[in-house]
Amino acid sequence: MKKRLFALMMASMMVMGAMVGCGGGGSDEPAPTGDGEETQGDAADGNTDMSNVEIGVCIYKFDDTFMTGVRNNMQAQADTLGAKIELVDSQNKQATQNDQVDTFITKGMTALAVNPVDRTAAGPLVEKASAAGLPIVFLNREPEPDVMQSYDKVWYVGAKAEESGTMSGEIIADYWNANKETADKNGDGKLQYIMVTGEPGHQDATLRTEHSVKALQNAGIEVEEIGNDTAMWNKVQATELMNAFITSQGIDSIEAVLCNNDDMALGVIESLKANGYNTGDASKFVPVVGVDATAPALEAMSTGSLLGTVLNDAENQGIATTNIAAMAAAGQEITQDTVGYEITDGKYVWVPYVKVTAENYKDFQ
Repeated sequence: MKKRLFALMMASMMVMGAMVGCGGGGSDEPAPTGDGEETQGDAADGNTDMSNVEIGVCIYKFDDTFMTGVRNNMQAQADTLGAKIELVDSQNKQATQNDQVDTFITKGMTALAVNPVDRTAAGPLVEKASAAGLPIVFLNREPEPDVMQSYDKVWYVGAKAEESGTMSGEIIADYWNANKETADKNGDGKLQYIMVTGEPGHQDATLRTEHSVKALQNAGIEVEEIGNDTAMWNKVQATELMNAFITSQGIDSIEAVLCNNDDMALGVIESLKANGYNTGDASKFVPVVGVDATAPALEAMSTGSLLGTVLNDAENQGIATTNIAAMAAAGQEITQDTVGYEITDGKYVWVPYVKVTAENYKDFQ
């Protein structure tokens, strides 16, 4: 989705060329990627031998579009650092993931990185890591605070979901305010919307849903929810769900659709297109917004079928996770200087979201 060449070159130069005796090669400012964005993570200590570092990584499922981007960036960063990495597919089964962690420990991995299937099941994984004396980095699905505090070698890399919800709502609000005469189909002054949510209980789904609606209300828009259901982050399920909403509500009553991720937004658009909407006719357009800024979503924005999305930064999440796991396995203190990212409360790396609209989407392709 984004160009990595410059960032990887910079990281390689820092690893190979750091001066003897330097404690870390980082700076407070992130390095540019060469495409108008910022990439951090170039602060690996060039004196740290990574040849014995082996990171075992569990991804909740490989066919998740966003997590594919994260794991590809993890592999690339491990290659840059000279660390070994093994990534496995947990197939959306917590029991499978538990077994995979056991296998990694048995194989002698020196660090673990886990994208939990169930964030509430992180506690036993921390206990396994603690018993083996291994650092463990969770990513994208945040464990409960008490789990994070239960072991001194546990970290989390992710983004604040409320930011993405707010930005999603703002994108719809801007469209509504700029096109109110046509956007308000029934002329009642209210925005009738449908909410397509991710996995029930997932903190991102909960917060994106809540804060997107708050953003609309904070923009002075009166809203009315006419449909809300989960599509489990899945494009096909979102298409089926939208078909059902169109049947029950009527397509002309739907004035916006907010989706917790891009895959579901694209599924919604498939349904709209099948009904003659979002194909280029301005009089037959329903604004749809997603989250992640995946390559397929950016392509949909280029054709005008998707109104907007929010960048969930797979590149920096992948790099940060790998840097922390590698440096912790090598016995280094986890600080901004050693891993290239600000560490909040000694345990958290928060990667910012970015609003993606018609004005800037080309910057992310």
